[in-house]
Amino acid sequence: MYLSTIGRTELPADADGPGRRGRWTLAGGNVLALGTVSLITDVSAEMVTAVLPLYLVLGLQLGPAAYGVLDGLNTGATALLRLVGGYLADRTSRRKAVAGTGYGLSALAKLGLVVAGGSAPALGLVLAADRAGKGLRTAPRDALISLSVPEHSLGRAFGVHRAMDSVGAFAGPLVALAVLTAAAQSFEAVFVTSFCVAALGVLVLVLFVRDHRAPRPPAGTVSPRAAAGLLAAAPVRRLTAAACLLGLATIGDGFVYLLLQRREDLSIGWFPLLAVGTSLSYLLLAAPLGALADRIGRLPVMLGGYALLAVVYLLLHGPLDGPALLVLAVALNGAFYAATEGVLMALAGPVLPERLRTTGIALIQSGQALAYLGSSVLFGLAWQTWGAAAASRGAAVAVLVAGVLTALLLSPRRSPGPASRPGPDERTPTPS
Repeated sequence: MYLSTIGRTELPADADGPGRRGRWTLAGGNVLALGTVSLITDVSAEMVTAVLPLYLVLGLQLGPAAYGVLDGLNTGATALLRLVGGYLADRTSRRKAVAGTGYGLSALAKLGLVVAGGSAPALGLVLAADRAGKGLRTAPRDALISLSVPEHSLGRAFGVHRAMDSVGAFAGPLVALAVLTAAAQSFEAVFVTSFCVAALGVLVLVLFVRDHRAPRPPAGTVSPRAAAGLLAAAPVRRLTAAACLLGLATIGDGFVYLLLQRREDLSIGWFPLLAVGTSLSYLLLAAPLGALADRIGRLPVMLGGYALLAVVYLLLHGPLDGPALLVLAVALNGAFYAATEGVLMALAGPVLPERLRTTGIALIQSGQALAYLGSSVLFGLAWQTWGAAAASRGAAVAVLVAGVLTALLLSPRRSPGPASRPGPDERTPTPS
């Protein structure tokens, strides 16, 4: 493993040495460059995300079930492309190129929203293309992060990256609000501006991010059979199962914001600020919680995040109302992301062999994305059938059950520990 910087010099991962583990170091330069790309891209993405629920539900008059299908497609329907992207990145050792293709596809999809107009099927295709881009880029990007810092600093590195990412998520809704105000509530103006910002992110990736290049792997080292064999390792199998369980219990932020908007009767102008609050909380907590995960254990921090998510779902129809409800709900929602997104990838890094690192990350993310597709559809149907209160309380129970099952799956007593580092001819990780 190597510590990459924005320059081309590469140092051994243990250059930091065990004696430096207690020191606060942000991350390698490559992590900061990738964080900058994610920051810019998230400004673009969150501009659209902040207004999309209102555009679909109020503008196009979609019901909860139809919105749930589109919301699920927005994340879950591209799971196969995540696997394809991860496999191609490992096969060619060109993680940057595969990630760049994904960033470019997502940028073009922003213009597709304008072309789609009010057609729900066309919007579904455009949203799927946007998420296809995210599916292609996410695993190669996270693999580059995991290969750019020593193993003992993975939680911190992912926390720093997610903190930078959340700066963009914080700014995106504010930019969308400014564009809506300047363009007389024109959603199309938001989509075009979002495309321009996304194109800037692609340019930064091309100019400043350095690939973790290695000689092309020997024949058979990276193959469909080897990729499928990842699940033969118990740590990978259990982590993938846990990711699926947690994804199945998680509903989209759009549902959370719509329920808050309906309960507090928020205007269109205030609606994007809900995403701003979540992103601000995420921004403030991502790096500290990543470092905490390295110190006390990644699993307890991740499970604590899902416990906070259950509280968010209960608050949607709880005793609080007014500003106190809005502030607490979005703050806890951001804390949930800070405690889980980067930490899950930090859990994955040590159990995956370097040659198949991107494929393994994509496998875990794809399982979670497919489960999320099911969750969105089921929650939309539950809302439409039994009402919002019963649906949100049921979601809270599902999160708690998934958390308990995850604790049992990933308990240190059951886990044999990280997979051993494979030699050039090993095809699958072997538990040590």
